[in-house]
Amino acid sequence: MKKYIAPIIILFIAFSSCKEDKIDLFAVSKHKVGMLNDSTQVKEIKALFANDSIVNFKEDDSFVNGINTIDIYEKNGNQLLSITPNEALDSTSTISSIQLIDPRYKTEKGITSISTFKDVKDNYKISNISNLINSVMITVNEIDATFTIDKKELPTNMRFDMEMKIDPIQIPDNAKVKFFIVYF
Repeated sequence: MKKYIAPIIILFIAFSSCKEDKIDLFAVSKHKVGMLNDSTQVKEIKALFANDSIVNFKEDDSFVNGINTIDIYEKNGNQLLSITPNEALDSTSTISSIQLIDPRYKTEKGITSISTFKDVKDNYKISNISNLINSVMITVNEIDATFTIDKKELPTNMRFDMEMKIDPIQIPDNAKVKFFIVYF
């Protein structure tokens, strides 16, 4: 009986230490979204999203600065991501940015595409706020991301003056994020 105890203990230790690290398919961090990272090439997207639908516009895109976005949908039709490569129509190009559409994509601090401004400012240092025509773009360098908020979410006096410098305290806490984009 004693001769079986040592091998059993060794097997137990071997199996218990072989935990497989599972990749979170919806995790967002600096230079990484799910299985995509800053070195992922466009040609790899098809394999990474084999169970999803990939919509790749290959028409003449000369009127949109040659950018060829790749949209990823689940088989049930829900859009997950919109990927912008560095070079249009080049399978070896890496990814420039990813717009996160599905709210299951979230940062380690719980920020998603359906977060509010309060969620963002409470969890990340705001690096910059850009006052655009119809929106305000909040930049967070910590995760190389921008959060766009529609100016309709702002007080009336802030909606039409593009020269106004917007301070984080001027943006209502309940302002909803319209676009969440991660840059590589």
